[in-house]
Amino acid sequence: MSIEINNESGVQVREEELVKLVRHILTAMHVHPETEVSIIMADVENMEKLHIEWMDETGPTDVLSFPMDELRPGSPDLPTPAGLLGDVVLCPEVAGEQALAAGHSLEEELLLLTTHGMLHLLGYDHAEPEEKAEMFGLQRELLSSFLGKEAPVETTQ
Repeated sequence: MSIEINNESGVQVREEELVKLVRHILTAMHVHPETEVSIIMADVENMEKLHIEWMDETGPTDVLSFPMDELRPGSPDLPTPAGLLGDVVLCPEVAGEQALAAGHSLEEELLLLTTHGMLHLLGYDHAEPEEKAEMFGLQRELLSSFLGKEAPVETTQ
């Protein structure tokens, strides 16, 4: 697995923990081991620019996902073919505000947002109630299995 981390945010982040989480998610979702994904930490200004350009919404957001090869989860018998999964862009400053409001650490919030972004790359969405229930349930399951404990309550919309 090729997992690239690029921290352009100016905020110290435990990058090795994010790499372990992404590896855990890709393995759990039966994604080919040669799949590529990148995690980018952006500052507020750049995250706001991306949010306006791609979502047509003002203000910075916590996480954005940019799928590339539109890969979907595989199965133990039929893993996803190798490819370029895409980019997850996180904003640690926004995540920090959300973590404070939710009563958990920045690291926990970044793990939650990374899981959320990875699921978007794998084709999950939360526009409809049924989709949201499925995606957020899987998000909680993946994060809990990674942490070995109950996952923090989701703060993403």
